[in-house]
Amino acid sequence: MAPPERRQRIASLFSYGEDAKGTGTPVSDSTSGGEHAAGPKIYEVGELTDYITELLQNDERLADVWVKGELSNFSHSAAGHAYFVLKDARAVVNCVMFRESFNRLKFQLSDGLKLLVRGQITVYPPRGSYNLKVLEVRPEGMGALYLAFEQLKKRLEAEGLFDQKLKRRLPALPKVVGVVTSPTGAVLQDIRNILFGRFPNAHLLLAPAKVQGEGAAQEIIAAIKLLNSLEEDGPEVIILARGGGSLEDLWAFNDEALARAIRSSRIPVVSAVGHETDFTISDFVADVRAPTPSKAAELVMPRRSDMEERIRMLGSSLRRELVGRFDQARLRTDELSRGLGRSIEQLLARRRDMVQRYSGLLDAMSPMQVLGRGYSITIRQTTGSAVRDPAELREGEDIRTLVSKGDFVSTVKSMSSMKEGVLYPRKPRRTRAQKGK
Repeated sequence: MAPPERRQRIASLFSYGEDAKGTGTPVSDSTSGGEHAAGPKIYEVGELTDYITELLQNDERLADVWVKGELSNFSHSAAGHAYFVLKDARAVVNCVMFRESFNRLKFQLSDGLKLLVRGQITVYPPRGSYNLKVLEVRPEGMGALYLAFEQLKKRLEAEGLFDQKLKRRLPALPKVVGVVTSPTGAVLQDIRNILFGRFPNAHLLLAPAKVQGEGAAQEIIAAIKLLNSLEEDGPEVIILARGGGSLEDLWAFNDEALARAIRSSRIPVVSAVGHETDFTISDFVADVRAPTPSKAAELVMPRRSDMEERIRMLGSSLRRELVGRFDQARLRTDELSRGLGRSIEQLLARRRDMVQRYSGLLDAMSPMQVLGRGYSITIRQTTGSAVRDPAELREGEDIRTLVSKGDFVSTVKSMSSMKEGVLYPRKPRRTRAQKGK
């Protein structure tokens, strides 16, 4: 409530005797000398603003009021306060939402949103304007959490965090399976029963974390990082699991920081949150989404009997493949062998023909063939060289003549040469005695 002096000033405002034009006698609690002062009393702007503030603050309907309209001109100050306008077809109202209220919002404010706003009407004296001090904001026709979910999903999808190219394949038969969930829930027991029932040699590594309530998202992020930090005997796949619940119950899995932690994990992550009809941001960013935690365990760990049957099938297929390839190789080898034999025979036949041709040429060029046609070869007994020119011989020299069927020795009596195909007598050699005469 305003102090007495302020209330007295407020009560005296607009208290004219007859009309608002100041023609009557003003009513006043104080007089000077027992007489009424002439004319209206003039008030300061601040006093008028105080009166209006008092009226608005004392109106119970305006102390806690709900207003609906379209958000416009949104801004966020460095101090953390939000300023915006709510409008409809007829009017606008300025709104302020201080930091402590704004930080409690589950979704982001943006121009164009249809909102339901609860607050208190206040006056800002320096501007002489009234504002709606916003304490609570709800999306009109849509839950705040659902709107926040859709906003974050749209933003992360635009960044590419949901891209199928980033998703990794799960190991065929992991030795160690990491599980991030509550250590006291039924979800953990379901996963254990399926993992060990399918493959008794499997190993489960639990990273306990809260899966609901304040701080749950931070604990889940810490658990994922812990499993990723294990270099020896660490998990080959991580199951992120929680049972069903409302949107509020599953809200920890719609945390932006958790989505980025899942995407940055070096180990493939399977998101198994809620029931088959429940979807969270973790489902979209994980490498694989399982409709339930039990299905996640089935996706991660095959049955041992199925693996043994698969190995038998692969072994049979491999044997058939090897036998088939061996048979093909034998047929191919036989075919190549036959082809090689034919090629060798053809090559030898060509070589025999070539040898025969060259042999014929050599025979034709052989001296014995020449002798067989009636020719002879004369060689000097002293040197064994063939005689090509009679001038090389001396009278009385023994020469040997070869014919086709033998040879004989004769003595040179005389020599003559052929000139242009005509025999002409050769001049006898002069002896030294004759040369001296």
